[in-house]
Parts: sequence; structure tokens; C-alpha cells
Amino acid sequence: MFPRFSDRLVREALADTPVVFVMGARQVGKTTLVKNLIDNSWEYITFDDIAQAEVARADPVGFIRNLPARRIALDEVQRVPETLLAIKQAVDEDRTPGRYLLTGSANALLRPRVSDALVGRMEAVRLAPLSECEIAGREPTFLGALLRGEAPSARNVRVRDHLVRRIVTGCFPEPVLRAGARRASAWYRQYVNTLIQRDVTDLPGIGHVEAMTKLLRLTAVLSGQLVNLTDLGGRLGLNRLTAGKYLGLLEQLFLVERVPAWQGAEVTRLVKTPKMHAVDSGLMCAVRGISRRRLVANPADLGSLLESFVYNELRKQALWVDEPLAFHHYRDKDKVEVDIVMESASGKCYGVEVKAAASLRARDFVGLKRLRRVAGKRFRMGVLLYDGDHTTAFGEGLFAVPVGALWG
Repeated sequence: MFPRFSDRLVREALADTPVVFVMGARQVGKTTLVKNLIDNSWEYITFDDIAQAEVARADPVGFIRNLPARRIALDEVQRVPETLLAIKQAVDEDRTPGRYLLTGSANALLRPRVSDALVGRMEAVRLAPLSECEIAGREPTFLGALLRGEAPSARNVRVRDHLVRRIVTGCFPEPVLRAGARRASAWYRQYVNTLIQRDVTDLPGIGHVEAMTKLLRLTAVLSGQLVNLTDLGGRLGLNRLTAGKYLGLLEQLFLVERVPAWQGAEVTRLVKTPKMHAVDSGLMCAVRGISRRRLVANPADLGSLLESFVYNELRKQALWVDEPLAFHHYRDKDKVEVDIVMESASGKCYGVEVKAAASLRARDFVGLKRLRRVAGKRFRMGVLLYDGDHTTAFGEGLFAVPVGALWG
């Protein structure tokens, strides 16, 4: 059993909020988290039970009203989203904190009627695949150091072999527990088939299931690249608008994220196109047929996968820091880039560049230096993560940091 640091967030929300919604991709551990939180005072119901789902779908208001007079844990609520409006009615009659604990593997809150109805009544907690810190059983320290203005440090240096293994295995709990990369890859292939057969076909507005299936596989190839909807639509045989809609549906399933471009004072010089990242490197490797041996032999593949791996790790850790962080990427019309830009609510900027190699050159800091200049007083720190031995200063506010600092 791995520690889940979002457990604390759910407990805090249950203490003062009537409805708590734990959201995340299928098989990230939502049900396990919920079952570890509830006791005999709760009634647990899952809509993976077809009979329960059919009863609720036929009369959602009656279903909620007829539940036992106990706290309710309702699993896979996205299968019957109509129940969320019925829960809203029940909460308006009794706003006792912690009445309902919901889980969902599709973001039902993106439906306008649902999100509007539950404003002020519900708190959503995102559960991502396991972070490296959860797998290692260590409290995360990387973002905390960054926000304090300190250069992160690492206990583990020169971690390439470990990193390759982790990238191929990914961060979903089941493959992490399996013996070897071959068995992990088998799990991911079955996972993709299940998504196609169940979750993808359940989404509203899917007119071309085959195109959606192809898009799911394409996201593993295009992760870390700018989103060109016209090109994407051409590959799928769809127009630009439909390709964008289908990509949005994969976002609803927590399988891909679009990362907006960072916008500073020099707006005319900055590229506004978002990037895309698949949410798990193991899933990407399984879909692309990438093994540990291939990664070692093809550093270019490692570089693209490592950027998504680092992005996902930072997104997970950002769930647990007190100061909200917005994620962006930087690219200007000179094609100068920074892989990840994090911006605090107060406008402070932190840049993270990712490099798979162990050696460093001055030009590796071109993007971070450009971000520092453009952001001006908002810039706090730039970090180049690399497979090296030491945390080293490379100018004001710029540091090379071993990638192992992410979980060390």
C-alpha cells in the first residue's frame, strides 16, 4: 500500500464541505482511497454495479432521497451524472459537512448544469497516478524549496537507470506493483482496451469511435509537443473543431492535459499555442511499444518522455502545496523555449527546463535566461533538471539541479 498525500485534502474537505468529489483517471486508486477513509457509519454504493446505476438513472431524485440516513460514498458517479443534481437538492435541505463522498473517472464538473448547481456545496480533489514521492514513501520537498526561493537538492544523483525504469513502468498503482516491465506493459495495453470499450464509448458526442481510439494513441506520440488541431484533425480524418472537441473529451477522462502558453509583457513576441502532455509515461511507452532497451539506445525518445514525466510529477506535487500554481510553457517567435513555467497566484514565475544528459553547456540556459528577462521582477527561479551530480548556480536565480531532486 502506497501513501496517498491527497488523503489529507479529502479529510480536510469532509470536515467543512457537504460534498467532496475525488476525481481522476480510471485505476489511479480512487476507490482504494475512499474505502480507507470510510468506516461503518458510511453507506458505500458503486455505479459500476449495473443494477444500481439503472435504478438511479430511472429516478435520480428518488434514488438519493431513499438512501439510508447515513453518510454516502458514491463510486463512479460519472456513470449517472443526473444524481449530482439530486444531491444538490438534498444538500440544500441539509448542509451537514461530509454528507457525500463521490468519485469519478470522468470530469462531470465540466457539464455546465452540474458545475453551476454544486457551486458552494462541493469541493473537488484531484487524485493523480502515484507520484515518485508516494512510490518512494517520502514527503515531497521540491516545490516547497522552489517557493521558498531555495535551490532544490537531491539525495540521489546520476539516476538514469532508475529513471528509465520508472518512465517505462509509469505511475499507475497496479503496474508499479507488477514484476517487471513486460507485465506492466501488458497491464497498460489492457487498460487502453478497457478505455476504448467502456469509457470512450460512454462519452457524449462521440460520432467516430475509431477516430477517438486513434487520437488516444496519438496523444502518446505527440506528448510534449505544441497542439496543432488542423494537423491533428488531418491525421484523424476530422475537421479542426471536431479534433479539438475529441481532445477535450480525453481531458475529461484525465488522460491528457493541454498546457497553455505563458503570456508576459511581450505578448506579441510569444507563441500562444498550447502544449499537450499525456498523463503517464508508462501508458505512453506501452502504446508506442517503447522498452527500457529502446530508451537506452535512443536518447531522443528519452528526452521527449522525460519532459512529460517531469511535468506530471510537478503537477502531482502542486496538488499538495498551499499556494496554488498555474502551469504553462514558454515559447517565443525566436523558437526559444522553457519546458515548464509555474506561476503563483501572486504572479511569481518559476521556470523548469528538462535535459536527459549529464553534461551541461551555457546554451542549455538560453530559455531560462530569456524567461528571466521577459518576466522581469516576477521571475523567482529557473531550474535545469539534468542527470548530474550537483546543484550548481548558473547566474542570478538560475540553477542546474539533479533530476533526482524531484523525489529526493
